[in-house]
Parts: sequence; C-alpha cells; structure tokens
Amino acid sequence: MLRTGVIGVIAISLNACSPTELQHERVDAASVRKGREAVERLGCGACHDLPGIAWPSGRVGPSLHGFANRAMIAGQLPNRPDILARFVRDAPALVPGTAMPEIEMTLEEADAITAWLQSLDES
Repeated sequence: MLRTGVIGVIAISLNACSPTELQHERVDAASVRKGREAVERLGCGACHDLPGIAWPSGRVGPSLHGFANRAMIAGQLPNRPDILARFVRDAPALVPGTAMPEIEMTLEEADAITAWLQSLDES
C-alpha cells in the first residue's frame, strides 16, 4: 500500500515537470484587432518582428510569431494573460534587467495587446 502511494507521488511529480499543453483563453476578434492596432501605434515593431506587420521589423527583441505557443514569457514567467498584460506594460518590474522598457499604455491597451499575442498561434 505504501509502495503504491510512493509510486503515485513520484509519477505525479514527474508529470508536473514535463511540458504541458498550453491552455489559451478564448479572445474575441475585436480585442485582437485593438491589440494589433495598439502594437502598431506604440511602435513594438521597432524591436520585435511582428506577424502580419511588414515594417518596421525589429531584431532587438524576440520575434513574436507563434507567441501563443510559448510556455514562458521572457524565458522566466508563465505565459498567462494576467502576467502577460503586466509584462507588456512594465517588463522591468517583473524581469529586472530585461532590455524591454516600461511602456506607457492603458490597462485596456495592455489587455488588447495580450489578446493579440495570445492569438498568434502558428499551429
């Protein structure tokens, strides 16, 4: 009985360490559109390669193609909408030393950008 319990705990622990399929919240088309507009207006393309936006095409920051499929934000934070919305507004507060600056935007713009990023699924 004890042996079965120990094996179960080990199996659960190992499963927790393995990559899991990302669960994406459904986002509406209007939010995605507003997010794309905000990304263009705020000049995110100066640093990032943005899908569907030909110019500018920055190379300082990572490409954002397929962002919805990434498990982590900046390689350190779970790719969750609540965390992502905070990160796009004030990345240095969450990841000190990051090259991404704090960007002045409204909470609504951050939420819309998050919706747009979460829509970037290349699968």
